[in-house]
Amino acid sequence: MTTLARRLRDADPDLWPSPNVAPTRLGWLEVPRTMEAEARDLRQWADSIPQGRVVLMGMGGSSLGPEVLRATRDALGRTGREFMVLDTTDPDTIAAVDLDDAFFLVSSKSGTTLEVETLLARTWELVPDPGRYAAITDPDTPLAATAEERGFNRCFRNRPDIGGRYSVLSHFGLVPAALAGIDVAGLCQTALDADFEEAVEVGVDMGRAAAAGLDKVTIVVEGPFASFGLWVEQLIAESTGKHGKGCVPVPTAEAESGEDRHVVEVKAAELEELGALFYRWEVATAVAGHVLGIDPFDEPNVAESKANTRAVLDSLPVPPAQLEEAGALGGWLEEQYRPGDYVSLQAYLPYGQDEALHSLRRRVRDHLGGAPVTVGYGPRFLHSTGQLHKGGPNTVIAVQLLPEGRRAQVAIPGHDYDFATLIDAQALGDFQSLQRHGRRVLRVAGDDLGALVGGR
Repeated sequence: MTTLARRLRDADPDLWPSPNVAPTRLGWLEVPRTMEAEARDLRQWADSIPQGRVVLMGMGGSSLGPEVLRATRDALGRTGREFMVLDTTDPDTIAAVDLDDAFFLVSSKSGTTLEVETLLARTWELVPDPGRYAAITDPDTPLAATAEERGFNRCFRNRPDIGGRYSVLSHFGLVPAALAGIDVAGLCQTALDADFEEAVEVGVDMGRAAAAGLDKVTIVVEGPFASFGLWVEQLIAESTGKHGKGCVPVPTAEAESGEDRHVVEVKAAELEELGALFYRWEVATAVAGHVLGIDPFDEPNVAESKANTRAVLDSLPVPPAQLEEAGALGGWLEEQYRPGDYVSLQAYLPYGQDEALHSLRRRVRDHLGGAPVTVGYGPRFLHSTGQLHKGGPNTVIAVQLLPEGRRAQVAIPGHDYDFATLIDAQALGDFQSLQRHGRRVLRVAGDDLGALVGGR
C-alpha cells in the first residue's frame, strides 16, 4: 500500500492543511464495517413498518444518497415500498405529496436544518401519529429530543464523526435503504471490498488535473445508474470548492469533452455495487483535497447561505423578483462566457421537471460550443454544490430559474411565513451571496423551460 493510502487508512488528519476539522470527520472510513453488523436489525425493523409508502424529509447529505438508492432501485426494476425524498421547500411539490399510508423519516445531522424543521412541522400537524415517524440525527440534537418527547417509532443516533456528505454508508443512507427493500449488508460488503489503492489514484489524478487547469470533472454515468451523478456531484463540489480552488463536477449521461475537462467513467451492474461506488468516491474526494491543499470536510459557504436566508426572513416581506424574459438568456450567456467558465442552472421550481431541465442543460452546453453546464433544484443545491459556486474559483455563471406566477400557499405551522415565502427568501439570499462574492448571476423566468435557449 502506498504511503498516502496507508495514512488515509490510519485516519491521519495531517493529510490536510492545519487547522482542519478532519479529526472529527473521519468516521466514514470504518462505518461500512459497523453498519454491516447492524444490517440484520435494520432489515427486521424495516419489515415491521406496516406503511406502504415512505417520505424522507432531509437536505444535502441526508437526502441525496437515499435519492440515488431509490432512483437506481426503480431504474433496475427492483420492487419495494414507494419511496419519496422530499428535499425541497417548493410549496407546489409539498402540497402534492400523498400522506396516506406514509411513514415519515426525518433526517438531519444537526437536528436544526430549517427545511427539515418546517417540513416536519407541516406533516406533524396533518399526521400527528408518532408511530409513523422515525428520526436520523446525531446524538443530543434538538431533533433527537423531539423524537423522544413525541415518542417516535425510533430514533437512529448516527456516530457524530461523519460529515453529512460522507454519511451515505451510515444510518443516514442505510436506514432509508432498508425501508426501500435494498440489501444493506450487500451495500456494506461491496464498500468493504472496494479497491482502496485504486480509489486513492482516482483522487490523486482528479486533484492534479484540477491544479493543472483541467478542473471540470466530467463524470459519465450511463443507464440505470445515472442518478449516481447527483450524489457524487455534491460530494466533490462541497468538499473541494473553497479558498478559490475546486473541482467542478459535471455529471452527464453522454460523453463530453473540452480543453478543461477531466473525464471519468463510472460503471456498475448490480444495485449493491453502489456501496463500492460511494466508498470509492469518498476516498477519491478526500485525496483530491489533500492534493489541492484544502480541508475537504468543512463547508464555510453553506453556513453563509443559511445565514442569508434567515436575514431575508427577518426583514419580510420578500421583495418581488426582478426577472429577465426567457429570450434574454442566450445572449447574456454569450456575453458572459469565456474559456474556463461553467454554467450553473439553478431551478427554484417544482419537482418533476428533470427531463426538461436536462434538455435545457444540453441546449446551453451546445449553444456555448460545448461549455460545462450543471443543473440542480433549489434549495437542494444550497446544501451541496452551492459551496463551490461561492467558495471555488470565480468561473461560475449562475442562472436562477424562478416562476413568474404565484406559488401555492402552503402554511408552515408555528412560523409567520409560508413555504412560498421561504423558498423565495432562499433564492434571494443566495442571489445576494453570489453577488457579494463577485459572481455573475441572472434571474430568469423559468415557467416554460422549453422556450429557453434554442427551445421551441
